[in-house]
Amino acid sequence: MSIIGIIGGSGLDNPDILDNPRDEQVVSPYGELPSPVRVGTIGKHTICLVARHGREHTVPPTQVNSRATIDTLRTLGCTAILSTTAVGSLRQEIARGDLVILDQFIDFTRHRQVTFCESFAPHTPIHMPMAEPFDASMRALLSESCEVLGIPHHKQGTVITIEGPRFSTRAESNMFRLWGADVINMSIAPESILASEAGIPYAAVAMSTDYDCWKTDEPPVTWDDILHIFKQNAQKVTDVLIRTVGKMP
Repeated sequence: MSIIGIIGGSGLDNPDILDNPRDEQVVSPYGELPSPVRVGTIGKHTICLVARHGREHTVPPTQVNSRATIDTLRTLGCTAILSTTAVGSLRQEIARGDLVILDQFIDFTRHRQVTFCESFAPHTPIHMPMAEPFDASMRALLSESCEVLGIPHHKQGTVITIEGPRFSTRAESNMFRLWGADVINMSIAPESILASEAGIPYAAVAMSTDYDCWKTDEPPVTWDDILHIFKQNAQKVTDVLIRTVGKMP
């Protein structure tokens, strides 16, 4: 039996997926999470579920304390982390409601704490390799779950993480497309970096909710648009998570 962390993004942090749930408050030297960790089980595994923005969705993206999130899951003994996120699609072929198993990121944040390393010991600098930021074995399990469940998905994709809470300008959206980004969100890059530093394998499944604003043949994205797609497709992510956890060692 393993202890697996799940980080739930906007609309994707349903605590009801756990059996025998309880709340656990962990004091991290990096700060306090906005809501307790919901600890329970899925099959044989213990699950530690964190609502990234708090259960009442009170924390804006730039203020999410990713260091506290990852450190808390490390303290609870998690040996793997699965993350969920809503994203805007930067590609015509990634439709609303499609899932994307992320394999690369571009970090376009500017105000986040993205390392636990605040000083170097003498003559021993720490530089974390980041060529492959998402765990390949967990990515394969997520893709397999989508295939078995018949859920439209993309086996790879590059996410660009921006600050928020505002959405992109059209110029920015088109620039990100030129850079090679496939989807856009406001959370994944810091989490992936910090999980790597903490030595915890990390993978993320993204739900496409909109086309950002690069498409000129339809209105730019709004929060109401995103919520509408959530309600239609959140169960897909839940089903993928439950099956993937069940296949993990």
